[in-house]
Amino acid sequence: MKHIISALVENKPGVLAHVAGMFAARAFNIDSLVVGRTEDPQLSRMTIVVIGDDRVLEQVRKQLAKIIPVVKVQDFAGQPVVARDLMLIAISVPPEKRPEILSLIEMFRGKVVDIGQKFVMVEICGPEAKIEAFINVCKPYGIKSVARTGTIAMPRHAKIEP
Repeated sequence: MKHIISALVENKPGVLAHVAGMFAARAFNIDSLVVGRTEDPQLSRMTIVVIGDDRVLEQVRKQLAKIIPVVKVQDFAGQPVVARDLMLIAISVPPEKRPEILSLIEMFRGKVVDIGQKFVMVEICGPEAKIEAFINVCKPYGIKSVARTGTIAMPRHAKIEP
């Protein structure tokens, strides 16, 4: 089962390595990890997606909370959240297939961000399932490359604490 965890951490060098090292030392796999500054330049938010049962999740939360630069750990299990991924995908598209692929891009509310003679680069944002669905419909055209951000998330209708 996928679990989304948010960790508010001090915005200092080495914190990401420390957190990643904790996961590696305990053989926990990170499915997705995104780090970015918050509204407070002294803090960053790590959004970590972990696959495992409740026991694994509990251990991850406890171990994260023990790390000194970690200010707060929030588990989104059982809460309604808004979760998004961002993807750039370059698709092989000969000119005669462009109307077809542009129609798909519009259906997925994507955005063409670069175009060449034989390819189109598209930006897609949304839930992971939407990203995966777009990849699947693009496979017959030929995917040249994919770059993804990983999941970011915030609880719905909740007070966001720093």
